[in-house]
Amino acid sequence: MTEVSSAGRDRQAAYACSPERSRGRRHPEPASPTRTVFQRDRDRIVHSTAFRRLKHKTQVFVQPDGDHFRTRLTHSLEVAQIARSIGRNLGLDEDLVEALALAHDLGHPPFGHAGEDALDAAMGGFDHNEQSFRVVTILESRYADFDGLNLTWETLEGLAKHNGPLFGPVPATIAAYDRDLLLNRYASAEAQAAALADDIAYHCHDIDDGLRAKLFGMADLAEVPLAGEALAEVWRRWPRLDAQRAIHEAARRMVDAMVNDVLETTRRRVEQRAIRRDDDVRALGEPLVTLSPEVELANRELKTFLYARMYRHPGVVVMQDEAKVVVRDLFQWYMADPALLPDDWPLKARSGDDRVRARVVGDYIAGMTDNFAHREHARLAAGRAAA
Repeated sequence: MTEVSSAGRDRQAAYACSPERSRGRRHPEPASPTRTVFQRDRDRIVHSTAFRRLKHKTQVFVQPDGDHFRTRLTHSLEVAQIARSIGRNLGLDEDLVEALALAHDLGHPPFGHAGEDALDAAMGGFDHNEQSFRVVTILESRYADFDGLNLTWETLEGLAKHNGPLFGPVPATIAAYDRDLLLNRYASAEAQAAALADDIAYHCHDIDDGLRAKLFGMADLAEVPLAGEALAEVWRRWPRLDAQRAIHEAARRMVDAMVNDVLETTRRRVEQRAIRRDDDVRALGEPLVTLSPEVELANRELKTFLYARMYRHPGVVVMQDEAKVVVRDLFQWYMADPALLPDDWPLKARSGDDRVRARVVGDYIAGMTDNFAHREHARLAAGRAAA
């Protein structure tokens, strides 16, 4: 039985990944009569427990005061929308693009980068990209025949190289994977589109959340590249527009400007470098799907503004420091007494030396939502106080 063809395959670029030419799965499975292999990858990601937990994991704000701030789940959905738009207009396989966009944050621990920093310090090394790879290859327990989700080579390649080729030390989980993912080469155009969509969504939509949280005002954005230009255009067209609509109009213009720049730049690079196959993309030695140098510089300046005015805002830092204490305490308590872990986690934690135990405890904490981590910390702290 052959896999079903994707809709719109006649519009697919020659350098796109083709499900019919996929390098397959680690554990062979019968083909689906209704879905391509990349569609099945996307569906498995959406149905995973790790994906559902993203709705209660922090994007920037820890325990935000309001229901409209972004979470890891809403961020992932926004990344998928932008990535599919890029993929569709470049003739890429949209299902692979979407699968990678939806999976890219599965390994994020509670409390966003604050939780990641705390686990990194406690374990002597933790990276959410490696953790995403662990989730889909080891930690998800859904299928009778294998651990993980048994995703295709192309999806795993994109997750492993979300930030580009791995030229330095390779994270242990990825290094131990027994199928060569060509780690010293760039990933597919689909993977590059998903990674770039992550940056676009992160920066543009954080402007929205930062304004909503009153960490800065619209006047502060006047000289900020991309944001200031978008706001100026909005005010010229609608001088009396209320702030809420102005913020949204500016954010959508920022996304649109960056996506259009990606499309123009990538098409030009395809022609200049005579890219004809998906392996040409991997062998290129530089990104294919990318912003122009001018817009990339503006994007970096926007990131610098957000770092100073939002990510390192005193109010945000206080919340992050409190979150780090929660993660640090949980790690120390579980390491000291693995019996505090539920189900079969204590057995896993006792199955090796301290390094193995730290990895098990790290996996358990990384899977927590913000709410659950706070509840567990309060419960265990109360028990220690009563002892």
